[in-house]
Order: sequence, then structure tokens, then C-alpha cells
Amino acid sequence: MNGHVKNMHFQQFMETAATLLSLLLLMTVDSTKTVALSTNQQCGNLLQQTLKITRIVHKESGDLIKTYKAAQGEMSELFCKVSVNDIPDPNISGLDPPARIASIYTHLQAFLPHFKRVYKQQTDLQSPGSPLLKELTRVWGRTESLASFMNTFYQSLFPNLPIPEPAGGPTTLPPAQNVFQQKVYGCVVLKTYKDFMSNVSKELRNLKSKVCTKRTPINAF
Repeated sequence: MNGHVKNMHFQQFMETAATLLSLLLLMTVDSTKTVALSTNQQCGNLLQQTLKITRIVHKESGDLIKTYKAAQGEMSELFCKVSVNDIPDPNISGLDPPARIASIYTHLQAFLPHFKRVYKQQTDLQSPGSPLLKELTRVWGRTESLASFMNTFYQSLFPNLPIPEPAGGPTTLPPAQNVFQQKVYGCVVLKTYKDFMSNVSKELRNLKSKVCTKRTPINAF
């Protein structure tokens, strides 16, 4: 009889332990879902903010190229059609989300020295109150802000993957230019940047479904 009672007690203990284990597993799953939901929401919010400033910069870059052409006088429509070396490629590279987000960031960084160069050149060619200088300053500043947003976005998604350095090394600027070359250079830089921002807008919309709805493990990349 005592052995029977012991067996009953042991069976009850095992049933209770199994019930508790099931509850713990359910709690763990619910907790994981909650964390994933919170992370996805944070990712979505950060991406939305980045996409918002991207749209603003894209629009302002379009306005800037129009203002630039208007300020250059005759033949301004032809300036943007001339080929210029050492201008960043407007296309985004990379086979997976980390590489493509990093590509956006490094491209933005690469454009900054060109903005500085164009601004310095146009300061010598335009009057101090020129609308072009004001728009150049604004887009230049927005680009710095967007680069910062992209860096934060990348680090939040892939904290264990440092952003790679640009494949071509530091940004290379063209040598000294005459006035005509300066006008051509500025037009090509700004047009290329506008094309790049158009690509960034499309890329960020595509990334939303890839990185913010289902988090892919880092080692998958």
C-alpha cells in the first residue's frame, strides 16, 4: 500500500512538474513575441523617420538642381550632360540588407566633400545673398543628418556588424578647375546626388518588408 501511495505521489508530482514546464514554455514564447513585436515596432519607427527625411532631401535636391541651373546662365542645360570623373555612383550596391544600408551610408559620406567643394566654388561665383548658396547649405546639412540617421538605423539592426569602409578608400576630389569646369562639376554632382536620393527612397521602401517585419539572424548574412 505504501508503495502504491508513493507511486501516486510521484505521478502527481510529475504531472505538476509537466504543467509548470508547459506554463514556463508558454510564458517564454509570449515574452519572445512581445520582445520581437517591440523590436519590429522600433525598427519600423526608425525606418519611417529615416524615410521621411529621405523624401525631404530628395525633393530639395530636385529644387536645388533647378536653382543651380538658373544661376549658371547660358548653356546651363548642357552642363549636367558632361562626363566628370570621381563623382560617387548613384547606384546602391550590396546583395543583402546590411550591405545595402551600409552602401547608402558610405555614399552619403562620399557626397559630403563634393558638396563642400561645390559650395566653396559657388561662393566665388555667386553674390552673398544668392538663393543657390542657401539651398546648397540646406541640402548639405540635410545630407549630414541623413547619414547620421542611416548610421543609427544600421547599428540598431546589426549591432555586431561594423559599417565597412568605402571600397575605393577616401573620397577623391577633382584637381583645380576653371570657371566653366566648376559649373559643369557642380551640375553633375547635384544631378547625380538627386538620382542617388531617388534610389535611396525606393530602397528604404523595399527594406521595410525585409528588416522590420521578420528579423533575420545576423549570422544568416
